[in-house]
Amino acid sequence: MTESVTITDNRTGESVEIPIEHGGIDGKAFAKHMPGVWFFDPGFGATASTSSAITDLDGANGILRYRGYPIEQLAESSTFLEVSYLLLFGELPTKEQLDNWVHDVTYHTFIHENMRKRFMEGFHHDAHPMGMLVSAIAALSTFYPEAKEIDDAHVRYKQINRLISKVPTLAAMAYRASIGMPFVYPDNQLNYAENFLSMMWKVAEPHYEPDPVLAKALDVLLILHADHEQNCSTTTMRVVGSSHSDPYSSAAAATSALYGPRHGGANEAVIHMLNEIGSYDNIEPFIERVKAGEERLMGFGHRVYKAYDPRARIVKEQADKVFQVTGKSPLLDIALKLEEIALNDDYFKSRNLYPNVDFYTGLIYQSMNFPLDMFTVLFTMGRMPGWLSHWQEMLEQDQRISRPRQLYIGPGERQYVPLSER
Repeated sequence: MTESVTITDNRTGESVEIPIEHGGIDGKAFAKHMPGVWFFDPGFGATASTSSAITDLDGANGILRYRGYPIEQLAESSTFLEVSYLLLFGELPTKEQLDNWVHDVTYHTFIHENMRKRFMEGFHHDAHPMGMLVSAIAALSTFYPEAKEIDDAHVRYKQINRLISKVPTLAAMAYRASIGMPFVYPDNQLNYAENFLSMMWKVAEPHYEPDPVLAKALDVLLILHADHEQNCSTTTMRVVGSSHSDPYSSAAAATSALYGPRHGGANEAVIHMLNEIGSYDNIEPFIERVKAGEERLMGFGHRVYKAYDPRARIVKEQADKVFQVTGKSPLLDIALKLEEIALNDDYFKSRNLYPNVDFYTGLIYQSMNFPLDMFTVLFTMGRMPGWLSHWQEMLEQDQRISRPRQLYIGPGERQYVPLSER
């Protein structure tokens, strides 16, 4: 039996049956029979703006899969660049394909000298690294004007490769500029995560050798952030891309969306919360203020997850490994107690307030000496292949330019009144 819904217009008595496909009903079919009537859904919480074969997210059951592969398996056995290939091209690569992909990414990490000498040095000394990164990504479109040839698959591949390759370079450059340190060139002998750590922390040593545990942890965190369905920034990428904007401009817009504290700033907010609590003795009073609506429990709950965020378990495992190298964060005991309370208190369980991926990532980044204003920059690095996968898929689907409708609630027709009579 075909699944469907029947909608009756009580104004006319007319009924229409609309099929349900992949869990959704066709908006065009509804609009055909109900002209001038729009679904009112602020924030698009119940609206599917596209179809996608990239990420399968079942929030009710705490499931996240990239191209069908469980996030747990990818985090344990894969690498960020292999996952990037999977997201972009739909299948896990063969050894030859992976070797070629890693080579292409590794040897495109350098940026034009004008970007370093003239563009990045033009920012104020205390510019936020994320603001610098947004501007730098947009500026790349001026260095690669062929990027506007979005219908050419070969050209698209080159721009996708460049963005994944160069964003870590730009990110590290933004940080170094913000603290007055000289730029460190990429090291092609290091892997993706190691190279980024080298560009961040190298000072005078001839060859920087990152701790393998920290490099692996960063690689895993990038995998966990690589895609997450139609979040604010990914939707931005597709909306801007639907105008056939080049990928650099689209990615800059997506990065701007991530810059907002309600999207990319969650793990930073967790650190602020833990610092505010301050000590183990203050946890219970803080929890009571949360229940009274006077405080917010940051890093718990999620817009789409109504169960434990599967990424949070993986992050917690990485945190244990990182702290063995860096030493335990003084905030860890507070975080663990908060998690224990939330998982056992009916107040939080009834509201589906389980730890999400942001709860422990901030502690890891902080223990690795990343400043708070770099947290969202790291998020951008991880999310870039997901954004580009959706941008590419959107073009392959020949998606129409995005143009949502609105419900007008302003005044009716009014007559202009001359200035002298107002």
